[in-house]
Amino acid sequence: MSRPTIIINELDAERIDRLLEQPAFASLPVAEALNAELDRAQMCAPQDMPHNVVTMNSQVRFRDLTTGEERTRTLVYPNQMTDSATQLSVLAPVGAALIGLRTGDTIHWELPGGTATHLEVLELIFQPEAAGEYQR
Repeated sequence: MSRPTIIINELDAERIDRLLEQPAFASLPVAEALNAELDRAQMCAPQDMPHNVVTMNSQVRFRDLTTGEERTRTLVYPNQMTDSATQLSVLAPVGAALIGLRTGDTIHWELPGGTATHLEVLELIFQPEAAGEYQR
């Protein structure tokens, strides 16, 4: 099944690469899939990032098309996670699936344990790059 084209901020990609090189994260089930996403992504300078793309520290509203459940989360690095009700780690399966997607994009994503999810990005409530914050 084809996946939507994704765009990743070069700074985000570099930081995620460094995370995935750490033994604690490299062995996670999501690491291989996230590496594959980085490899296929179109890279973009932070100041050139389209304002409809999910980047790190973006607050995104999305729907699980399998269950119909809608959630709003801020995509964060694992060391920033303080509240799973409002945040989502990029190293969580759903977080890895969302990075680089545009508003309106859908993606089928494999989950640990052999299950899958189908997600749709409904709205980008906040994106650091759109707010002129290029170093977050």
